[in-house]
Amino acid sequence: MNRSVLAGIGTSLPTRLVTNVELSARLDTTDEWIRSRTGIRQRYVVPPGTATSELATAAARDAMVAAEVTAVDVVVLATSTPDHPCPATAPDVASRLGLTGAPAFDVAAVCAGFVYALAVADGLISTGVATSALVIGADTFSTILDPTDRTTRAIFGDGAGAVVLRAGAGDEPGALLGFDLGSDGTGHDLITVRAGGSRQRGSGPIVDAADVYFAMLGKPVFMQAVLRMTESSQAVLKRVGWELSEVDRIVAHQANLRILHAVADQLELPRDKMLTNIDRVGNTVAASIPLALADAEARGALRAGDRVVLTGFGGGLAWGSAALRWPDLDRRDPPMISSL
Repeated sequence: MNRSVLAGIGTSLPTRLVTNVELSARLDTTDEWIRSRTGIRQRYVVPPGTATSELATAAARDAMVAAEVTAVDVVVLATSTPDHPCPATAPDVASRLGLTGAPAFDVAAVCAGFVYALAVADGLISTGVATSALVIGADTFSTILDPTDRTTRAIFGDGAGAVVLRAGAGDEPGALLGFDLGSDGTGHDLITVRAGGSRQRGSGPIVDAADVYFAMLGKPVFMQAVLRMTESSQAVLKRVGWELSEVDRIVAHQANLRILHAVADQLELPRDKMLTNIDRVGNTVAASIPLALADAEARGALRAGDRVVLTGFGGGLAWGSAALRWPDLDRRDPPMISSL
């Protein structure tokens, strides 16, 4: 059976940088308040008129250049902020990349979306349906945030990250070795945008204007995120036969620095094994794991052969983890900010 192998990684961030100091001038918050609760000092947001597809396309091109390929068999885009409710955004991205005719579709699992998309693409390669895949995580959450909500405005940023997978052998560096996925729909209201879907549209006009914006219940989400990412990481380690002591790096969804530290503590791993870049880009939802991977690769924090666990948690509720040995990629400059 073929295994999927990570062959290249790419990123895209908008040019608009928003610091905590700037937010403090517009909202009832401070730099100290944001940093102490989230670990975030800045984030990037798209300018008016920029859509998720543009970030996704730029990151995908970057990944394809890194992998030295001009085409792939399938495109899987993880996003919760598609350009339109209908159709999916992935076919548009594929067309912009010159991949018209290739199957392309969206995966919606919010902050767990990138791991879900990896698992889907891995399944297509492992079963021989495809020999290569482009997996993208991209979100423009700034477009669905209440501009007066200091909590969500402080946490979320926009961005995109992508990887190219190719068919290969399980003993190759970069091979995806196993996954763990899960969900619990009883918690669907903990992370949500209440308006805009068939439930609201079928019930009539929007009654509460706040329903058009993203909403999250912080305390239960914190507890669920720590629990689910810890348990899922343990499950995937068991599946691939690794001991916790053998793990070199964990790259978790960059939700909140306190969450990342809590997951490391629950796993009884040194916190410095948990790679982070949330201080510089914020919570970029489906883009957070590939952005963190690209950042770590550029800084030399990931080395060929490292045993790496990826884990994410998001709305749905949905969660997932993956295990791989890090590939020998060409060292590149830190991810550049795309001009859009």
